[in-house]
Amino acid sequence: MVLHFLIRGRVQGVGFRWFVHREAAELSLRGWVRNTDTGEVEVLVAGDPTALADLRTELHKGSRGSRVDKVIEHELDESEAASLTAFKIEGAW
Repeated sequence: MVLHFLIRGRVQGVGFRWFVHREAAELSLRGWVRNTDTGEVEVLVAGDPTALADLRTELHKGSRGSRVDKVIEHELDESEAASLTAFKIEGAW
């Protein structure tokens, strides 16, 4: 299963990407997380449906210091997961 999330709220500059990375890695999910130019956080993730449901729950809760106002979710075709590797943070230095 492959999901794309767009998280809106106070999610940049509060460790949200690191939070998502930790949660996804613990769930053995593949994919990436990154900030957008418009202040949101974007996640592309693939894995077991149960693990994805657990990640979804955590995304709605957010990290300490963040405020999640909205989570937009889309299910993608399995082919979108072909190039995904171990979960990573994109755009982190």
